[in-house]
Amino acid sequence: MTASPHRITSASLAIGAILMTSGCVSAPAAPDTGPDDLTGSIVVFAAASLRTSFTELADAFEHRHPGVTVELSFAGSADLATQIINGAPADVFASADLKTMTLVSDAGLLAADATVFATNHLEIATPPANPAGITSLSDLGREGTRVVICAPQVPCGAAAEKVLTAAGVIVSPVSEESSVTDVLGKIISGEADAGLVYTTDIRAAGSDVQGIPTAQADAVVNDYPLGLLQASDNPAVAARFADFVRQDPDGILDAAGFGAP
Repeated sequence: MTASPHRITSASLAIGAILMTSGCVSAPAAPDTGPDDLTGSIVVFAAASLRTSFTELADAFEHRHPGVTVELSFAGSADLATQIINGAPADVFASADLKTMTLVSDAGLLAADATVFATNHLEIATPPANPAGITSLSDLGREGTRVVICAPQVPCGAAAEKVLTAAGVIVSPVSEESSVTDVLGKIISGEADAGLVYTTDIRAAGSDVQGIPTAQADAVVNDYPLGLLQASDNPAVAARFADFVRQDPDGILDAAGFGAP
């Protein structure tokens, strides 16, 4: 699923501090039952793997607050962090890992501590017919297997390195992509025999890919933090949207396959 065209825009805390803050997430925020007098627009920068779920969350939030417009910009988390640090206007940032959020935090750009709102993990993805006969991570290291993964500086790439190291598998990828969406695209198009993408992306792709879970991949969990940006032009709406995402009252994140913090 892609976001509706009118939504898409162009686009110093240590990790330990963010992890401590994320512990507060176990106490859910109150339901979004406040007055519908919120107005104005906000810009939300979100990791590519959040495209489907955040589009649905934004629609649901706008439905509850008719005076609000949520504009969404999706890309690899590292690219989004770079844009924010370089001055791109945004109100909320949702990253696919803690390390990338820390870059924004260390630049002094967060209005408050980021909190983890969801978790995710990788799976092997192949074209539907799985022509290369991939059944395990070890097959990704087989000579002649065309494997695509995220670049190491991207959250899904960092996770892929941990998964492959845990499995003792050495892979020579035919390409390294800047987002998990690009990896998935090459698998769907048949340009790759296999890749490592988030389980949520496999679920969203439906019959376009085949997912192969592995114990090593299940053991590597990505925490997804959400941060409010200091330069927000509409901090009240940004804060309410952030609370709405953490509450997930309609179970959108859960339905997409994301795990709880």
